[in-house]
Amino acid sequence: MKYIFSSTVLAVALMGMSIGSASAQGPGNGGPRPSATTAPIDGGASLLLAAGAAYGLRRLRQRRA
Repeated sequence: MKYIFSSTVLAVALMGMSIGSASAQGPGNGGPRPSATTAPIDGGASLLLAAGAAYGLRRLRQRRA
């Protein structure tokens, strides 16, 4: 009974804290222009490259052992 009460109170508290972030926002600037041809892929691509290198090194070390 105590577990159900405490988990209910926690759930209500978390939902109460998320009300501010769930409020509606303005329309913004309408999105990208049709002539926009650039895409910001540098950050994601470098993270994927670093993750692939780390995974490859890990696999090589496991093979040697």
